[in-house]
Amino acid sequence: MVRLRLTRRGAKKKPFYRIVATEKSAPRDGRIIEQLGYYDPMKDPIVVKVDLDRVDHWLSHGAQPSDTVNRLIAKCRKEAAAVAEQS
Repeated sequence: MVRLRLTRRGAKKKPFYRIVATEKSAPRDGRIIEQLGYYDPMKDPIVVKVDLDRVDHWLSHGAQPSDTVNRLIAKCRKEAAAVAEQS
């Protein structure tokens, strides 16, 4: 089963996360199928970038997002809708 989840990058006490599609049984920082975006909680404001087209592709093929990734996707969709509304 494919999961959409975070992998940790960055230095000690300075985390940086990638949003990836990976097998559920793979280790946290193990083999990935595809990188879908990133999340940087150390910036102010927090930076989140997600390729929503690829996320939709994986979700349509049965991938399950983790709770955190699900919240980040919802946040990106809300921001994209606000930008589209202003245009």
